[in-house]
Amino acid sequence: MKVYLDNAATTAMDKQVIAAMFEVMDKHFGNPSSIHSYGREVRTLIENARKSIANLLHVSPAEIFFTSGATEANNTAISCSVRDLGVKHIITSPIEHHAVLHTAEELAKLGLAQLHLVRVNEQGVVDLNHLEALLQACSKANDGKTLVSLMHANNELGTLLPIEKVADLCMQEGALFHSDTVQTMAHYPIDLSRIPVHFVTCSAHKFHGPKGIGFLYIRAGVKIKPFVYGGAQERNMRGGTENVYGIVGIAKAFELANQDMEQEAAHISGLRSYMRERLIEQIPGVLFNGDSEHGLYTVLNVSFPPSPISEMLLFRLDIEGIACSGGSACSSGSDVGSHVLRAIGADPKRASVRFSFSKYNTKAEVDVCMEKLTEMFAVPAN
Repeated sequence: MKVYLDNAATTAMDKQVIAAMFEVMDKHFGNPSSIHSYGREVRTLIENARKSIANLLHVSPAEIFFTSGATEANNTAISCSVRDLGVKHIITSPIEHHAVLHTAEELAKLGLAQLHLVRVNEQGVVDLNHLEALLQACSKANDGKTLVSLMHANNELGTLLPIEKVADLCMQEGALFHSDTVQTMAHYPIDLSRIPVHFVTCSAHKFHGPKGIGFLYIRAGVKIKPFVYGGAQERNMRGGTENVYGIVGIAKAFELANQDMEQEAAHISGLRSYMRERLIEQIPGVLFNGDSEHGLYTVLNVSFPPSPISEMLLFRLDIEGIACSGGSACSSGSDVGSHVLRAIGADPKRASVRFSFSKYNTKAEVDVCMEKLTEMFAVPAN
């Protein structure tokens, strides 16, 4: 049996999403920028998708902009804040996705903004007192605006950000707030009308939608210029012919996820808890990175005891037909190691594996995975 437990990286597409996209490919080929009936038909599909997503997030359709995914959306939010909104200070954390970290680092390298890293503890929890101190210091500098960019849930650890508290701190100091919600969007009910956040990013392939499509939420009143030039698409905000199939796909996937969210969350949480319990029972010395009890219910980051197989663990699991991801806090060969694990002070002698679950996983698959892991870490008899 092959077992796929790398859903934080990408998920299998829902067959209903594939069907919705195929219908567009088969019957609606017009360019949405054309004024004739073929184009108008496709333009309607795009705007209906935008309305569907906006309604589920409790925002205006005018605040949703389709992108090629969260990487582009993150780059747009951060770079355009510096270029167009007078941001001179960027506060982020050392455990952000590289789409955020590398963008902020590049802007700092170019001398366009100062980069400040907020502290995180050994579970990846942001130090809110330090964040508040950084915000106040940036505000007192009085040399430009501040942008806080912190992800809603860490993609490696599953640690959740108290997004409402961070939004309140930003509001108190007049800072802009951007959150990468890639791992939580469509997994948790998110009401953006109640959270004073300025930018939110999303990628469809994390919730059984297609790759190559995402969106950027830009709060009404925030005025930035295009990040991608070349046409008047997305209300003059993103040049290029729209990915119509992807847009229909993300809207369908988002609708399905919100429709069955509570039931699917219970199923996935159960699998995660079941695997956590079995790991504790069957592999002496196993530890967990992040908040394994209260973190993101789709992710379980496991730190295995030091072993001769540590460096080859992912490879051996793959040979056994088990797909997952991970690494260690150290560098090995061409592997630079995990910047997230280094930032939280993880033991470099331990191999860490991220198991991430979806609605398609079963308890039987967890049992298969545990059988192989138990064999690998079996203590030799004297």
